[in-house]
Amino acid sequence: MNEYMKIAKECAEHGANAGEGGPFGAVITDKAGNIIAKGNNRVLVSNDPTAHAEVTVIREACQKLGTYDLSGYILYTSCEPCPMCLSAIIWANIKEIYYGCTREDAGNIGFRDDAIYKYLAGHNKELINLKQINREECISLFEEYQKKNKTIY
Repeated sequence: MNEYMKIAKECAEHGANAGEGGPFGAVITDKAGNIIAKGNNRVLVSNDPTAHAEVTVIREACQKLGTYDLSGYILYTSCEPCPMCLSAIIWANIKEIYYGCTREDAGNIGFRDDAIYKYLAGHNKELINLKQINREECISLFEEYQKKNKTIY
């Protein structure tokens, strides 16, 4: 077993056994193999639905490194990232990801990853009620921001 996946699995096992959250763990390394951050799902212990293992380790790595850009770092995760985590990974500029279990495996034990992927693919529209309102009142903030900032996130 890959040494970093083994650590991700151990983090997942620890978190699940401690009642901190689902059986998910993750590790971020640099290209030299140094561990920058490791952790587990902490949804239950933190009452935070965004405290998935991948998001938790991205937050920790960014704090430790003093940056929001994790270009060049590698993520190992015990399960295929859910859409939220995948988005966080993309926002963090992590390009290399290794995962163990699949989203179907997560669905088989009660997690909704696949339902969200289906929603994003244009199916399962009853999952949420998403409607745009008041764009005209909100767009000026974007225009003002664009004038002041050249950084693209």
